[in-house]
Amino acid sequence: MKIAILSTNKNLYSTRRLVESAQARGHECVVIDHSKCYVGIQQDKPSIHYKGQDIAGIDAIVPRIGSSVTFYGSAIVRQFEVMDVLSANPSQAITRSRDKLRCMQILSGAGLGLPITGFARTASDVDDLISMVGGAPLVIKLLEGTQGIGVVLAETKKAASSVIEAFYGLGNNILIQEYIKESKGSDIRAFVVDGKVVGAMKRTAKEGEFRSNLHRGGSAEIIKLTRKEKETAISAAKAMGLTVAGVDMLASDRGPLILEVNSSPGLEGIETATGKDIAAEIIQYLERQHEAKLALKPAVRIKRPVKKESKL
Repeated sequence: MKIAILSTNKNLYSTRRLVESAQARGHECVVIDHSKCYVGIQQDKPSIHYKGQDIAGIDAIVPRIGSSVTFYGSAIVRQFEVMDVLSANPSQAITRSRDKLRCMQILSGAGLGLPITGFARTASDVDDLISMVGGAPLVIKLLEGTQGIGVVLAETKKAASSVIEAFYGLGNNILIQEYIKESKGSDIRAFVVDGKVVGAMKRTAKEGEFRSNLHRGGSAEIIKLTRKEKETAISAAKAMGLTVAGVDMLASDRGPLILEVNSSPGLEGIETATGKDIAAEIIQYLERQHEAKLALKPAVRIKRPVKKESKL
């Protein structure tokens, strides 16, 4: 196959590992900066151009779409889909997962465990919002935040009210979430590929920090998931329509609670912690999809000339 990794930086660990794994399995692999692609839309001839050239002959893509370019990146993935190119994750699922509120609503509708979450538009609802999630301490999150940015722990009701009003005053959309004390500054990242958990790690916040993100200085170690945690991670990815997903969960007294479902989960932390070749799992998924696609194509029938019977 010819596989394209959609990434704005070819030197990122995840991008490099995907290229290495694709090439190790005998595929041609290129890195394309989706933010520099542009599309042509016309009847029966959709196209994508990159650096002045028409991109053709791509069999499959692995989208590594950053949160800052979700809209444009998803549009490029969608154009590849229109051109009948396989994608490790569907464009619609990428867009859906990036909206934290929509994600929570979908997971709630699927009956999956979540921290109690509140959402409102004006500061006049602050007192009831705080009560809704069980009071302080509580967590306040920017809807557009990523890698732990825009996540605040408010330890008192007064502090929570001040932070919420400040965010509203700046015109930000936020979620208010209950604080799960028993998680003790740790969470679980389960990496799901094609309906199977292929790796899992426990992330622990550094001292004095409650956010366990590795980008915030947290540490990671391999962990064996319980049956319920596996089922929750797989169900969350399925509910979001994602084939490749990083499902973040908290261990609580009432079972695993989902924090987020990431459509472009990083590979460095999970591969380092588990020692597993997660990149190869993604490439192998594309291989299975490519083989299934070829199997569905009608066989080309060769017309052979009909021999005339001899009159002799």
